[in-house]
Amino acid sequence: MLRSDVQHLDAVIYTHAHKDHIAGLDDVRPFNFINDMEMPIYGEKNVLEALKREFHYAFEDIKYLGVPRLVLNEINNEEFYIKGIKIIPIRAFHYKLPVFGFRINDFTYITDANYIEDAEFEKIKNSKVLVLNALRKNKHISHFTLEEAIKVFEKSRSEKGYFTHISHLMGKHKEINAELPENIRLARDELKINI
Repeated sequence: MLRSDVQHLDAVIYTHAHKDHIAGLDDVRPFNFINDMEMPIYGEKNVLEALKREFHYAFEDIKYLGVPRLVLNEINNEEFYIKGIKIIPIRAFHYKLPVFGFRINDFTYITDANYIEDAEFEKIKNSKVLVLNALRKNKHISHFTLEEAIKVFEKSRSEKGYFTHISHLMGKHKEINAELPENIRLARDELKINI
């Protein structure tokens, strides 16, 4: 965020409660200060409970100076709005853990998943941009492989795909991109996608 000079965040939406996805919560503090606002946080009940547990100091009655100022918003598998923009949750599974992906207009984001039920898959179809996890080439218990992610992308009939949550076991960025269809690329740091 520092390297990309992000000056404003409207909200934070969580996909699930794994540490590698929630650990950056403290990084909203500069936005509390710069934008003089509490940060709206969206997540399922279990995610919000994990945030309260892991970042208990932000939720105590007597606030320590400088803790993140947060407003928690519980979501479920129904559309919701942030500043007038419709967000559509997409239920996926990270092995047996239910997680959410999200569709915002024609942009869909799904990470840490290896299974999407057919009814939920309908929400993905015909996205202009689909961001999907592709951990590595070899089978994994809770993440799509490169081949599986390509199949999901093709089935979705999306226009452009970016694969994220990539392991060092995937291979070199340039070499993997050369193997991919023209409309799919590995995501990279500071990638900007207009939605």
